Amino acid sequence: MEEELLTIREAAEFLGVSIDTLRRWDKSGKLVALKKAGGTHRYYSKRDLEIFSSDLSKMANSWAVLGGEIPQDFYCSNSAVFQTRLTKMQDLLINNEKTNKIFSIIVAVAGEIGNNSYDHNLGNWPDAPGIFFGYDIHKGIIVLADRGVGVLKTLSRIKPELINHEDALRTAFTEIISGRSPEERGNGLKFVREVIAKNPIDLLFRSGDAELNLRGDSEDLNITKSKMAIRGCLAIIKF
Repeated sequence: MEEELLTIREAAEFLGVSIDTLRRWDKSGKLVALKKAGGTHRYYSKRDLEIFSSDLSKMANSWAVLGGEIPQDFYCSNSAVFQTRLTKMQDLLINNEKTNKIFSIIVAVAGEIGNNSYDHNLGNWPDAPGIFFGYDIHKGIIVLADRGVGVLKTLSRIKPELINHEDALRTAFTEIISGRSPEERGNGLKFVREVIAKNPIDLLFRSGDAELNLRGDSEDLNITKSKMAIRGCLAIIKF
């Protein structure tokens, strides 16, 4: 299907900003316009404008808490779809001068978190299979969410002494968990922590009623109780 393009005037009306603002955003790289071959007029993909104006975090959190339908552009029904979209995101990161030096690290973190959702809920999704996966390269944000069984239930299969979501998150991000798939969730998240501790990437990770914050270039774990419990996991990566 051919992508729907809007003129700069139509795009300005869509976002509720002036044409001059769009020209400045194009020049700074905040929202880059498209130009047809040989032309000078600016055009904008309607899908790109929808993503730019949407609150990915709010959308993913709402789905994680309440369920329901999410836009197909953000829904990865299986691992193959996720890998395809992850590769597309990687290409965008490579071609962005602000991220082309750390693209592999960002992709590794997002890939590990997304793959966890599939690996540890395979054949056991409580209601909605698949994950939410959205990103905005110019805003420096990636959001992933699932409505799976969550970290506590996953780890309690081999560590039954875990009694709450906060302890489960601490274990997942600090301990090497041995065992057969699908009980190896903690190993991947420990890798995520190690990568973030050495790079300018921040992570907010929620599971159940617990919330973990990791700041780039720091090994400190900040785990607290969240105001609202979610089904499965929610991750917000900022770079």
